[in-house]
Parts: sequence; structure tokens; C-alpha cells
Amino acid sequence: MRALRLAATAEALSLALLLGNLLTVHAPALSALLGPLHGTAYLVVIAATWTVPSAGAPGARWRALVPGAGGLLALRRIEARAPAGHSAP
Repeated sequence: MRALRLAATAEALSLALLLGNLLTVHAPALSALLGPLHGTAYLVVIAATWTVPSAGAPGARWRALVPGAGGLLALRRIEARAPAGHSAP
């Protein structure tokens, strides 16, 4: 679950930085660094979500496929379906 949380944060943050770069200076070096980072984080989010046993919450795995914010959406769904009084690690 920790890997999913980290990858979801990296996915969303890298997308925000890519868009910020596009709207401001459009530095090719920054795009060359952040593009692969974002793509890798996106793939890790998908793989991590599909392997987490508690991701069996309806729709959690499919939410991970949304580019950019899918990891955060899947995490929110998984945590919302956690039993009361039991927080996910």
C-alpha cells in the first residue's frame, strides 16, 4: 500500500510539473526528465493497485487507469472501503 501511495503522489506531482513547464518556460530538459518519470509512476500505480488485495473495492482497480489522478482516486476508494476502525497500512 505504501508503494501505491508513493507512486500516486509521484504521478500527480509529475503531471502538475509537466503542465506547469508547458504553460511557462517549456524547458526541453525538464520535459525529458519528467515525462518518463510520470509514465513510470503511472504504470507503477496500475500494477500496485491491481496487486493490492484490498483493491477489490468496486471500481478501485479501474480508477487507477485514469491518467494523472487515477492513483489518488484508487487510494481514496480503497481507504473508503476499509473496515471501520481499521486504517490501511
